[in-house]
Amino acid sequence: MTVRVRLAPSPTGTLHIGTARTAVFNWLFARHHGGAFLLRIEDTDRERSRADYTANILDGLAWLGLSWDDEPVIQSERIEAHRAAIAQLLASGHAYRCFASEAELEQMRERQKASGSAPRYDNRHRHLTPEQQQAFIAEGRDAVVRFRIDDGATIGWSDLVRGEMRWSGSDLGGDMVIARRAPADRIGDPLYNLVVVVDDAAMAISHVIRGEDHIANTAKQLLLYEALGLPLPVFAHTPLILNQEGRKLSKRDGVTSVGEFRAMGYTAEALANYMTLLGWSPPEGLGERFTLEQAAAAFDFDRVNRAGARFDWDKLNWLNAQVLHELAPSELREALVPLWQAEGWSASGASPEAWEQELSELLGPSLTTLRDGVEQARPFFERPEPDAGARQQLRADGAIAALTAVLERLEGRDASDSADCPDLSVEQAKSLLAEAASAAGVKKGVLMKSLRAGLLGSLQGPDLVTTWRLLHTSGEDRARLRQALAQG
Repeated sequence: MTVRVRLAPSPTGTLHIGTARTAVFNWLFARHHGGAFLLRIEDTDRERSRADYTANILDGLAWLGLSWDDEPVIQSERIEAHRAAIAQLLASGHAYRCFASEAELEQMRERQKASGSAPRYDNRHRHLTPEQQQAFIAEGRDAVVRFRIDDGATIGWSDLVRGEMRWSGSDLGGDMVIARRAPADRIGDPLYNLVVVVDDAAMAISHVIRGEDHIANTAKQLLLYEALGLPLPVFAHTPLILNQEGRKLSKRDGVTSVGEFRAMGYTAEALANYMTLLGWSPPEGLGERFTLEQAAAAFDFDRVNRAGARFDWDKLNWLNAQVLHELAPSELREALVPLWQAEGWSASGASPEAWEQELSELLGPSLTTLRDGVEQARPFFERPEPDAGARQQLRADGAIAALTAVLERLEGRDASDSADCPDLSVEQAKSLLAEAASAAGVKKGVLMKSLRAGLLGSLQGPDLVTTWRLLHTSGEDRARLRQALAQG
């Protein structure tokens, strides 16, 4: 069997993390078997579907590295094929027109609610005579098209995740609407369960891999496959993504779209890696840190869990940090510079690219997300206000004397060099610090803490000598030390 799988998102919103995880599982399965991963844009909800959502979905999948085969199928362009399938079902007696009004259906639901019965259609128009149908038409009533579901039917399939599945027709809510209300001489807009069957068959989909919230749909769709005489795909229903309380992840939990994770500074590699772990247990030897290609080589549904997968921010943060820490400084610079530019920041000095790369290398080991690389870089581009700890340090014994000694030696270097801001090597910086500590009569620790407070406005930060050297290229170190002395 040639494996052909599909992702079929509705462009009624941005790419959700649950849809993206479904895409990951489909992609891994297809690549493992050398098959095709296809896309179908299910845009038949005309009121809510938007082109910008389609663009967001495609962009998000591409960003994650989930390349697809062939051009995406646009479901709304296939409506005549859907209507032809409904006409076939009407002709074969598997479907019929139902003229029940919305008011009548609401009364039926209210009676069921009052009696404690499960909501279901009572199949009241399943056996209308031609004369009864004509009477409804004469009243001006429109009709939906319903598919007959035998209450005594047993629907079963072998699920790749959940094993043998059995459903009773009586549990499917009565005869199913497959086309919206329309005049009786026409077929209204086809609905989800019908169109997905027709489209999957047309795309020769071999395996339908989707979330467990579609299990009831699968039972209904199997009846449609049989009635239309279409070959059955294999089904796999993956576990839902849950929040920390064990409920389905939703917008109430905050971040749910791939674009939001991207904006927060998570990398595509880490997010794809983490989504693979949401419901799949990697085999021994693969570990938890891997690429999509490595996961595809090992992926199978025997290791997909039935239980819901709880979203773990700590695990995602750990994976993202691992990815960032493994980047070469040049790669990290390429990722950070656009974020810095979005803040209106630009590097100074004779060699801006080298300065940016050195700053990237300095910050890299402490990053969890790329957004950390913005906040941690801020004091290199914007002069900070001293925090409480820095202000206290600048008032400590010896602090002013230490910074004065440092500044005097820097200004002395400037006066003896023809360049506006002569480079400051690591060795020169260390020598200058030793001279300043001796001249001020303070311990090195006092000088280092005072210098950090003066340069960064905080007692926390990356390597002090490298920080100082980066600020020195534009003369910003001298300006900040003068300001600290004036405030002290």
